[in-house]
Order: sequence, then structure tokens, then C-alpha cells
Amino acid sequence: MRPVGSGGNRYARAVSSTATGEQPSAPGTRRGLIRTLLDRFGHLIHELGKFGTVGAVAFVVDLVLFNFANASLGWETLTAKTFSTVIAATVAFVGNRFWTWRHRERSGMAREYSLYFFFNAVGLGIGLACLAISHYGLGSIWPGVFKSLLADNIAANFVGAAMGTFFRFWSYRRFVFVGPAAADAPDVITQSHKRQ
Repeated sequence: MRPVGSGGNRYARAVSSTATGEQPSAPGTRRGLIRTLLDRFGHLIHELGKFGTVGAVAFVVDLVLFNFANASLGWETLTAKTFSTVIAATVAFVGNRFWTWRHRERSGMAREYSLYFFFNAVGLGIGLACLAISHYGLGSIWPGVFKSLLADNIAANFVGAAMGTFFRFWSYRRFVFVGPAAADAPDVITQSHKRQ
């Protein structure tokens, strides 16, 4: 450390400079804040990324099967959505169990599968409620707008899927894949000692 601009002043405070001569940034600056957030929530961001990738694949499966069952096979709207969601949920279970949360201890395939599909049923209920409100509720008022394949897709596969996805991520992480893992709970005290 060297005194900056002391000029013989005994009250001047000492500050350190970097190797390039620049003054160090104050604690709590943006760079330090981002690093702190990444250290604390990096594992969660990593899980969200994997969950989102698995969800995107399941979404495509759901979308294709829903439209195939509804338009090509002529199935009733809610039946088609139930069918497509069950298949897509199975794809998502495999992806989440063996990729997203593979680092967590396994608590038994039967238990995980049962809970997974229970929470998927709740997520399906959220999606079906959005679809029913759009198709049957709003469709009784404006049938030309809300009883169309486009409106059904928006209600089921965008609004309902988004609401169901938030619920599913929370419930899977909290209740289904709950085995302890070191990456899930970084030791903040240990990390701060390493930096010192």
C-alpha cells in the first residue's frame, strides 16, 4: 500500500493501487456483485438451464402430439392435450432424472416416478384449466376467436405451459429429486475463507 496524494499530510489515507496503476474498485461493485451471485446461485442457474433444455424437448413432443391428435385424429381438445402431456412428461422424466438432477442421490425410481407424475398431474391441471377457460369459457362469448386451433395452442402450449413449468420446477426440485448433493448447497463460509 502506498499513500496517494499525501504530500506530507499525516491525515491522508492509504489506498492500494493495482499493477496497472488503476485504483481498485470499491467493495459491492457490479463485478463483485455478479461474482457473488454466481458463487451463491450458480448451481441453481445450471439446473435451470438443463431443466429448460429438457423442457424444450418435451414441449416439442407435446406440441406435435397435441396438434396431431387434435387436427389429424379429430380427438376432443382436452383429451388430445391429456394424451400429449402424458407422453411429453415421460420424456421429461427421463431427461430430468438422468441429466438435470443426476448428481442427486436416488430415493427409489418408483417413489420418484410416482411423485413426478403426481406433480405433473397438477401441472397438467394448470394447463387444462387455462385451455378450458379459453376454449369453453371465452369461446362461449367469442367462438370465432377462442374456439380455434390457434387459440387452443396459445392457451394450452404457451400460457398453460409457462404456468405449469414454474410449478413443476419448484415441485420437482423440492419434493421429487431431493437427495442431498454437495453442488446444491455450496458452503459459503468455506468459499469466503478461500478468497482471503
